[in-house]
Amino acid sequence: MLKQRIITALILLPIALCGFFLLEGSGFALFIGLVVSLGAWEWARLAGFTGQAFRVGYAAVVALMLFVMYILPGLAPWVLGASVLWWAVATYLVLTYPRSSEHWSSAATKLVIGLLILLPAWQGLVQIKQYPLGNWLIMAVMVLVWGADIGAYFSGRAFGKRKLAPQVSPGKSWEGVYGGLALSLVITAIVGLVRDWTVAELIKGLIGAALIVFISVVGDLTESMFKRQSGIKDSSNLLPGHGGILDRIDSLTAAIPVFAVLLWMAAP
Repeated sequence: MLKQRIITALILLPIALCGFFLLEGSGFALFIGLVVSLGAWEWARLAGFTGQAFRVGYAAVVALMLFVMYILPGLAPWVLGASVLWWAVATYLVLTYPRSSEHWSSAATKLVIGLLILLPAWQGLVQIKQYPLGNWLIMAVMVLVWGADIGAYFSGRAFGKRKLAPQVSPGKSWEGVYGGLALSLVITAIVGLVRDWTVAELIKGLIGAALIVFISVVGDLTESMFKRQSGIKDSSNLLPGHGGILDRIDSLTAAIPVFAVLLWMAAP
């Protein structure tokens, strides 16, 4: 399994880096759209649909909606705003699972939730890419999420005692969350010092980083909640050794649109 994971990572990493940082405009939007559409194909299975015809059809509907969003950029604030509201609701659903499942257990509701997760992730990346330092901002949100994951892993293994959401993901602990948050804040502080941020900018950066870390945890737990309710271990086997697309981007689907909203709020 480890060998398989390493081989898959070595193949995918250069593809992902080239797609994120070398592509621009419509090429970038198409690249991210392909990833999101594959995620939609996986989400249909989490919603309870195993037939390939329906899963492909759902992915096609998502791809069509992405195209509409691309040609109508005025929809962006509405899409990102809906995302912020959804992740607030998702936080409640995760914390109250399994009781909360009565509100979203129907297949139709799950399909709508899939749209609220996938469409804003695409929109957020497209928006971030348009900033003057778009590539670096995309890297920033990814480093924050990866830093939180790494810090949570080691902190959780060393100190984890209090379960974060035992009914959703028994392996995660509050100590892991704190460790991930601490590492991400240290990374943010280092960046702020290197870039000579003012005290006010550093404080806003640290607050923003903390929000991104917490919402990325919610994104991770949300997919875990849907997988647990569906009795599925991995969203698919598209990525040998890693599971599916959603298993790799679950934290980012929450972090990216919220990060895009924070950037918009911070703009002069």
